[in-house]
Amino acid sequence: MSRKDSVGTPATVVLTRAGVPFTTHAYDHDPSARSFGLEAAEVLGLPPDQVFKTLLVDTGQELAVGIVPVNCTLDLKAIAHALGVKKAEMADPRAAERSSGYVVGGISPIGQKRPLRTVLDETAVLHDRVYVSGGRRGFDIGLSPTDLLTITQAVLADVAR
Repeated sequence: MSRKDSVGTPATVVLTRAGVPFTTHAYDHDPSARSFGLEAAEVLGLPPDQVFKTLLVDTGQELAVGIVPVNCTLDLKAIAHALGVKKAEMADPRAAERSSGYVVGGISPIGQKRPLRTVLDETAVLHDRVYVSGGRRGFDIGLSPTDLLTITQAVLADVAR
């Protein structure tokens, strides 16, 4: 089994240990793709509002995670409000990689090195299953939004635009 076909990432380990049902979806990542998330939706044949991207923000006091559909942007004022802080800005990519243990474009909201406060966009609950990065580029995980909320200890809020 090649590394590309392997599904042993910190995210899959966490889900397996917790007994959370999930599906894995590996695909050939195109390094020239302009959007990792939109590429995943297209290659997997999924509606973009069902595939979610993981974004790290910096509140000035801590890093936090925002999870929004890949065809949307993260509303920084809305996530700051959901976190109860004055402001949030996108985290430096190197800080996001150090904190999560994943590379940009493959940051999963599950199994991060350091657990961070997490906000999931409320549209996730409109789907029976949502898809998030499985922990590397070209690898997504499908699971119920309820399980995603539970495993990440996220709060639900309107944070996508």
